[in-house]
Amino acid sequence: MREKIVFIGGGNMASAIIDGLLGQGRALEDFLVVEPYAPTREALAARGLACVELPGPGLGDAALCVLATKPQVLREACAQVRRHLPAEAVVVSIAAGVELAALSDWLGGHARIVRAMPNTPAKVGLGMTGLYATPACGPRERALADALFAAVGERIWTASEAMIDAVTAVTGSGPGYVFHFMAALEQGAVELGFAPAEARRLAVSAFRGAAALAAAEDAALSELQDRVTSKGGTTHAALSHMREAGVAEAIARAVHCARQRARELAAG
Repeated sequence: MREKIVFIGGGNMASAIIDGLLGQGRALEDFLVVEPYAPTREALAARGLACVELPGPGLGDAALCVLATKPQVLREACAQVRRHLPAEAVVVSIAAGVELAALSDWLGGHARIVRAMPNTPAKVGLGMTGLYATPACGPRERALADALFAAVGERIWTASEAMIDAVTAVTGSGPGYVFHFMAALEQGAVELGFAPAEARRLAVSAFRGAAALAAAEDAALSELQDRVTSKGGTTHAALSHMREAGVAEAIARAVHCARQRARELAAG
């Protein structure tokens, strides 16, 4: 029997996961989306997905319930969900900064919960998701959650819930750092005389190629950097400037700032 998956919230990440699962052969009837925003609900329904405005008895046969709402409305959503949530269902939350203890409390003591931190490259099947499960989740529950995010990329299970904040800082927010660097590279290309469209293409290509090469190689990233850096050459000149400017240190500090903010959000 195929597991029914209910999404509470039908935004971008929910849509990405559904698309990934459909691409793996899941059927439209395997899903139910609870979405209060009418335009989003109508757009999902136009694709053939079952959509409702509020949680209801349809949750009763859900194997997985994915909490994909904004964190600020999650408590209210949980209050509505818990009236219909089966005890054996696995709840997966992708809300940043909301801890398992709070989720369990809001869900009336529900124990089978997994915290997940995916990132936006999930939209193109290249996501990275950090996962942590409550002790009540056994191999079956973990496998269900893992399969959910396998449809949109790679997964890493953390040894503690606190490490989900670290995942948030590195890969959850990571695409933002990369886009920041890409935008700077694009700007540099424009200043060298390229048209904006050409500059963007060059910047994106540099990152796409470098990332693919890094994924294909076992060598340390520092070694890959050395391979393209000839002493006294153009790359050497550019990297020397970055070192003098403290770029690497600033990026590492930025990651720590992101983790600290995740902790602050968790603390309320």
